[in-house]
Amino acid sequence: MKRFTTVLTVLSGLFVLYIGLIYLLDPQGAAAGFGLPSWPEHEGTGFLTVKGGRDIGCGLAVFALLLTGHRKALGWVLLALTFGPVTDMLTVLGNHGSVGTAYGVHGLTAVAVALNAALLLRERPTPAVA
Repeated sequence: MKRFTTVLTVLSGLFVLYIGLIYLLDPQGAAAGFGLPSWPEHEGTGFLTVKGGRDIGCGLAVFALLLTGHRKALGWVLLALTFGPVTDMLTVLGNHGSVGTAYGVHGLTAVAVALNAALLLRERPTPAVA
């Protein structure tokens, strides 16, 4: 199970890094798939770059905890990070956006991250070999 959780964590980290890079490289293109009916234009597009930077920071935090072996802390951080996709889902629903994208992208992402967090939090330390 530990190997499965590690793979799931790596995929989660890569996914959020990918999303962050897309928002940095093509903010308007990335925003179109978010699920909201409209996006900031002109000077307001800077907020999309901010989102990209925040996503990259979250992805790097996941890898930092994973690579240093802090799996319990990683579980708690992932649990806290579920707030992001839940907020995204509620934002899309509250602003007359795509219901399918709200639940199918943001809702499922929140469930996957919460499941990953739960698996990490219930891991038991490997006993030391004598």
